[in-house]
Amino acid sequence: MKQVFFHTPALRTLARIPRNEAEKIRRKIYQYADDPSALKTNVKKLQGREGFRLRVGNWRVIFDENGEVLDVLEVDSRGSIY
Repeated sequence: MKQVFFHTPALRTLARIPRNEAEKIRRKIYQYADDPSALKTNVKKLQGREGFRLRVGNWRVIFDENGEVLDVLEVDSRGSIY
């Protein structure tokens, strides 16, 4: 399992959204860190910038993989993250 590191913008968003949504997003992030092939249909490489996008319902998680570390850069709704 990869180590997950949340950057400040991601933590701020997770703190302000409803608790059940935040828990769902966290579960998906840790599920991806444990087994990336399980969520391969919900993950895409970003165009125009570094990193990847994980789709969780109407939320998007922008992250980057550095070896055994999964850096969660941003979490926001699908309409305002890009």
